[in-house]
Amino acid sequence: MNPIAEFVKKSRREAGLTQEEFAMRSGLGLRFVRDLEQGKTTVRMDKVNVALGMFGMEAAPARKENR
Repeated sequence: MNPIAEFVKKSRREAGLTQEEFAMRSGLGLRFVRDLEQGKTTVRMDKVNVALGMFGMEAAPARKENR
């Protein structure tokens, strides 16, 4: 799973929110939240930043790790 997906899922659970509650509070769709947490690679970055913003974070450019 990708680091953003792991972070959002872990943070949402720590906040005691279901995916449905998180979607409603963030203004995102439930399907998007599910796709994000499953690590779908085609999610929109503007929406990713809305989700991350719920936890005081945002996506930023970084060098890709060699794998």
